[in-house]
Order: sequence, then C-alpha cells, then structure tokens
Amino acid sequence: MDRLVIGISGASGAILGIRMLECLAAVDMETHLVISDAAKKTIELETDRKIEDIEALASFSHDCADIAAPIASGSFKTRGMVVIPCSMKTLSAIASSFDYNLLVRAADVALKERRPLIVVPRELPLHKGHLELMLRVNELGGVVMPPVLTFYNRPQSVNDMIDFVVGKVLDALGIEHDLFRRWGRHPA
Repeated sequence: MDRLVIGISGASGAILGIRMLECLAAVDMETHLVISDAAKKTIELETDRKIEDIEALASFSHDCADIAAPIASGSFKTRGMVVIPCSMKTLSAIASSFDYNLLVRAADVALKERRPLIVVPRELPLHKGHLELMLRVNELGGVVMPPVLTFYNRPQSVNDMIDFVVGKVLDALGIEHDLFRRWGRHPA
C-alpha cells in the first residue's frame, strides 16, 4: 500500500484538505494526517465538521507538536506530501526549512528525500513576498499549485470546483480519479 502525508494548515479552504482525505480513502491510500492548530480553528469557522471526524478519514493522525512521529524521518517511506491548504506562514516555514512543527518537518523530509511535495497556497491577493516564497519552494523541488478555478469543465457547484482542485493534485501524484471532466470530452 502506498503512503501519503497530508498536511492541513490554517489557510482558508480547509474543505480542500478534507476532500483530499475523502478521495484518498476511496482509493485505499494509507494517509498520515497532520492538522496545525490554526487549521483546527479554521475548520471550526469554515465547516460543520468535527476534528475527530476529519482525523478518522486518515489512516493515521499525528499531533502537530509530535516531532518524533514516523513522518518526521526520511527513513519512513512515503509517496510524498501534500499541504492543502497551505497558509503563508507554513509556506514561509517550508521555504526556509524552519521545522518548527511536524507539518513543516514532514514537508522538509519530502524535499530532502526528493519525494514529491505539493503545496496548495491559499491567499489573495499575493504580494512580492508571497510570490518569492512560492518560487523558493519550487526551486527546492516542491510543486506550487494554487487552487485556481476552471470553467471549461462547466462546474455546477462549489463542490465541482473543489473536486477540480483536488483532482489536479491527484493528477500531479499519478493517482487515478474521475473528479472532473477532462479537456476534450464534450458534455453529453
């Protein structure tokens, strides 16, 4: 079974991380979840979900302060990591290798082990500092994937837009899905 680390940080858009977990559970992917303290507050503000229910979507859930968790070591083999959504604070820490918590340490492990790291930064508008952080993560080997909306697939709901973003992340990891209509397929 494949393993993937999922980090949910405090940026708006927690539903993206939750939906990612739901999709990965459906494909029998072993998931290791880290939710930052700020993300717990954001989840409370943006959704009706309980933290325990979100943690139950993952195969394993790790306390963000537990730097002794398996995902803090490069010897713990994973397919990589997705930080979805990724706050600017977390992006800054990843770009600077400032491993102040387990979420950032796990991202640093992905980079140092040359495993895929996908960050889904959620901020609008962006200033030069944000853009420089994204560039730095890219230069370190990470993939920066802002949750940009699309309309060619004719979304009918917010859920369709969420599925598109999650589907693009799954595409980047080579994980099959049918979350959105691909370009070139005309509606029935």
